Amino acid sequence: MLRTLILERLESILAEAGYDFEFNIEIPDEKFGDYSSNVALIGARYFKKPPIEVANYFVEKLNSDPLFSEINVAGPGFINFKISKEYYHDILNEILSKEDKYWKPDRKGIKIQFEYGSANPTGPFTVGHGRQLIIGDVLSKVFKFLGYDVTREMYLNDAGRQIRLLGRSLWVRYNELFGKAYDLPEDGYKGIYLIDIAKKLKEEVGEKYVEQWNDDIEKFFMEYSVDNILKMMNNTLEKLDNTFDSVVKESSIIEKGLVDEVLEMFKNKNLVYEKDGALWLKVSELINEEDKVLIRSDGTYTYFMTDIAYHYDKFLRKFDKVYDIFGSDHHGHIPRMKASMKALNIPDKFLDFILHQFVTLKRNNQIVKMSTRSGEFVTLDELIDEVGKDATRYFFAMNDINTHLNFDLELAKSKTVDNPVFYVQYAYARINSVFEKAREKGITFRLKEDLEELSKDSELSLIKMLDELSFVLKDLTEKLSPHILTNYVYNLSEKFHSYYAKEKILDVENLSLSNARLNLLKALKITYEVVFRLLGISAPQYM
Repeated sequence: MLRTLILERLESILAEAGYDFEFNIEIPDEKFGDYSSNVALIGARYFKKPPIEVANYFVEKLNSDPLFSEINVAGPGFINFKISKEYYHDILNEILSKEDKYWKPDRKGIKIQFEYGSANPTGPFTVGHGRQLIIGDVLSKVFKFLGYDVTREMYLNDAGRQIRLLGRSLWVRYNELFGKAYDLPEDGYKGIYLIDIAKKLKEEVGEKYVEQWNDDIEKFFMEYSVDNILKMMNNTLEKLDNTFDSVVKESSIIEKGLVDEVLEMFKNKNLVYEKDGALWLKVSELINEEDKVLIRSDGTYTYFMTDIAYHYDKFLRKFDKVYDIFGSDHHGHIPRMKASMKALNIPDKFLDFILHQFVTLKRNNQIVKMSTRSGEFVTLDELIDEVGKDATRYFFAMNDINTHLNFDLELAKSKTVDNPVFYVQYAYARINSVFEKAREKGITFRLKEDLEELSKDSELSLIKMLDELSFVLKDLTEKLSPHILTNYVYNLSEKFHSYYAKEKILDVENLSLSNARLNLLKALKITYEVVFRLLGISAPQYM
């Protein structure tokens, strides 16, 4: 990879001079060169010379290197590099030979878990859940592509107060079908989906539970509602092409005795105490925060308690690193979770959190409210049905996770170049159409031949951008935001559409140049297929 080659050369010169420090390699405005480095600006204080002199020292060392066709110094001491055409041709040849393996490093053997989509299973996935599902899925795909051993997991809070409210809400809806009126519980669930589940239950059991209520019936309605909502959630995941390797229920963590095991460890460290009939964790002894309840006065576990036990379970499963993906409203949960991990002697680096901002859905310039309990929400199913899987996935991925996402339905449905997912897929379809036209013109495509014919800056710039995918994927694993990948493929598409408009790809009067350009398009096609696979969107042959 070009960045790596440049980095190695600069570091070798530094080592020879007896220095070791960090510096950047960037892509400047193309009029300055292919790559640029601030190594001389950073190095000035080490060399104890002006940056310009340090830059000229590097230039002198590298002038005869065949990797570069030109090296110059600009501004206060930036070093600009122009890569030789021969190296670009070598890169293109390698991409055509290795295909997706060109960007794949050796397997790392590092076990990583991504937890996302976790929720109280009290209703269908909403648009609000969609962003998190796509963030988690894309990150999982990228890490797996880069050789990590990845597990995608969803955690379901199926054992708390919300599930009891859900069960009672379903019972009320079920009784309504028999003309029996009961009030929904305060903070109960009002969504129409519960009426549909109640109708299904009526068909299965008839009047069996009309005006009947006890602990066993409550348990039945809780389990029945959760089971049916999980089926709805799984159907949505299938439509979104989003699968999990495992699903863990809160109830299973309790049943396995992990809560008791964690509590015993806390007690042995004198980290718990009783107050007002509840059991508290001494969070204040671990971090600068108030103590938190683990077991309520009524004997039920708090979410905090079972979540600690769940993460202890993750540690027992020998993951090297786990990432929890949550909405930004979980910010306060992070320090106390990290503190509880420390109390269990789990290394600090084990648990990390990825927080994303929320989604606003716009329909005809109107903001759609989303609330699971009030019933005034748009399901993720409805969104996928309206705009399609590809637009749903791309739009959820295309904004920095640290920024609010305004999901524009009209834009997502449009079949114009203003729609970013249409724009990038159209580039791929356009490449396919060129190969079809080549066959119609009787131009035979010869793989990896005539590459030396590619000499225009626009062609070499495209090859450079294909090579850059390695850096993009590495950058994504560090910043943990899928928009880095959508930005890349959009910028690549801009370059390709511009190249297509300006250059004659197929010329029966110049078959060697035509073949060279078809090889460039073949490499582009390979790259698009890799990126689309990581984003989870389709690669349309025609549009």
